[in-house]
Amino acid sequence: MTFETGDLYHIYNQGNDRVRIFFLRENYLFFLNKIKQHVLPHADIIAWCLMPNHFHLMVYLHSLNIEISKSEDGIHSGIRESLTRDPRGEPLTLNSMSNSGLFQSDDFTTDDINNTKERDFNNSIGLLLRSYTRAIQKQEKMTGSLFRKSTHAECLTKTNLHTPSFFNTSSGTLINQHFPEDEYPQVCFNYIHNNPVKSGLVKHAEDWEFSSYPDYCGLRNGKLINRKKAEEFGLFI
Repeated sequence: MTFETGDLYHIYNQGNDRVRIFFLRENYLFFLNKIKQHVLPHADIIAWCLMPNHFHLMVYLHSLNIEISKSEDGIHSGIRESLTRDPRGEPLTLNSMSNSGLFQSDDFTTDDINNTKERDFNNSIGLLLRSYTRAIQKQEKMTGSLFRKSTHAECLTKTNLHTPSFFNTSSGTLINQHFPEDEYPQVCFNYIHNNPVKSGLVKHAEDWEFSSYPDYCGLRNGKLINRKKAEEFGLFI
């Protein structure tokens, strides 16, 4: 994937052969904490939605590369701290996650995070997916790939880089605007939040716990999203 700072991106992937990737509520929370750990150092989260067999992220990229501490103890300490609360700020104990097979000490290996001083955004996304996959493999006693090989990233703010494949529906394309560079971010924002409704999981977007929609409509005060950055791009529910 090719990224540039200062742009909005829609990042998504799904289970290999569309298999389920989230089995328990704790799996969703664990994946969100991995987003906090691996994505937030590079980007502001504008919108997100986790579905049973895929996920969507809308991010504003501010750092292609981040510096990685060489202190293994410091890395593990920081990881453990980041996993102690869910995205709403509620306690999420390591014991409960370990009992569910979610947290294992070898999910965070020296090979993954301690070899270089810098890590780019592509590698951080890869680390997020690999470490989550290892946890699910242990929980479900499974082998093989959990996610599809290619994670997609579509630029929303440079139309020459953008392929709006996710805007197609059975009723046709959802957008036909004179200024797509202005309209694509809002359409993607709406698409991500309406995904659970379109898939028949809930009747109303605010009823799906695992998206940023409840935060934007005032039902929850989640800390993962950057509301100010969303306002800068004119994004609204």
